[in-house]
Amino acid sequence: MLQNFKAISLSYKKAPLDIRELIALDENSCRLFLQTLKSFIQASDILVLSTCNRTEVYYNADVDYSTEIVKLLGITKGIQNITQYLDFFTILNEHDDAVQHLFEVSMGLESQVVGDMQITNQVKQAYQWAADNETAGPFLHRLMHTIFFTNKRVVQETAFRDGAASTSYAAIELIEELTADVIAEPKILVVGLGEIGADVCRHLKDKGYQHVKITNRTLTKAQHLAEECGLEVLPFEDMVQGLKEADVVISSVARETPFFTKEMVQRLNVLTFKFFIDLSVPRSVEAEVEAVPGVLVYNIDTIQNKASEALQQRINSVPKVREIILESIEQFNDWSKEMMVSPTINKLKNALETIRQEEMARYMKKLGPKEAQLIDNITKSMMQKVIKLPVLQLKAACKRGEAETLIDLLNDLFDLEKQSTEHIQ
Repeated sequence: MLQNFKAISLSYKKAPLDIRELIALDENSCRLFLQTLKSFIQASDILVLSTCNRTEVYYNADVDYSTEIVKLLGITKGIQNITQYLDFFTILNEHDDAVQHLFEVSMGLESQVVGDMQITNQVKQAYQWAADNETAGPFLHRLMHTIFFTNKRVVQETAFRDGAASTSYAAIELIEELTADVIAEPKILVVGLGEIGADVCRHLKDKGYQHVKITNRTLTKAQHLAEECGLEVLPFEDMVQGLKEADVVISSVARETPFFTKEMVQRLNVLTFKFFIDLSVPRSVEAEVEAVPGVLVYNIDTIQNKASEALQQRINSVPKVREIILESIEQFNDWSKEMMVSPTINKLKNALETIRQEEMARYMKKLGPKEAQLIDNITKSMMQKVIKLPVLQLKAACKRGEAETLIDLLNDLFDLEKQSTEHIQ
């Protein structure tokens, strides 16, 4: 059976932040959405990937379910008129295009900061959710493991993963730009210690920032990270005082509505400048906060590719990365095509085994145990040699795109469809 891998993608390339944050899925929503898709669309493989820059669904089906998927996404998110956002989605209904896209997303070629290291873990997490919810079949399992092996090659053979040109590192470079000429030693407060927030803390440590405080609703998480990075923990209940003292507030708070509101920031009585860098999707800093005098807000769309040297190194490596991806896709396609002929190979083996067993049964009663075992071994060896050439020819025909003709020929020669029906009965 030919695979029909498809994808539907909402990303920063077509959708602004306010649309992306409206449709973004957290872990629980992703798992729920997977179960919803599993129940309502006829697909052998389903993968849901949701990050700050993209929400994507990959699936294996003969039918284009893109509109249905968007509607089901609206149900999951409680958005009644979600089809009005359909133009923000990119639809990839060609098998090769969808496979290529997932490879490029997984390697970081499609990231807002090229080569973003976080995307690999996010793709692995999405795959784990698919496996947990039983929406990953043999095709998706093989595809994902090929992608992970490709990522290892990219790490080992190129400079594409060198340096720290991630979204979190871009935030650090933004801090340097904002404070370079006005604040010698900025006081920094990091609020929220998810994956990106924790990554920011590690970069702050590596850059040698001395006045950094971190706060999180879960105190133990803050304490562990503080020990790792040598930072000061601010109890969550004391955050208001921390906000007043900080020159830069980095927010990585995961919630559906903004955590920092205009009213809250107004009460801080900002006297000079205070910078809010919002790394959350949905946004955790209300857009109106920037109306407060002295306050400047930068959201994830305004954090450009700051890691210039590392980024340039990665950009220079892109041709080699694409070459590695091409090689991996060719190997994967060979396997995928061979999957198409696997049923025929099994039918042929069963047909020959049936003939062998029937002939053995005619003579077994006349043979002793040793002779019977010898004949059994000889006939098995003969069968393996007889089937070897057709199997090799089938696999070679797959690579040439000519397998269907040979499959039809073998079916006619050995009446495999009849043999298969009799074998099931």
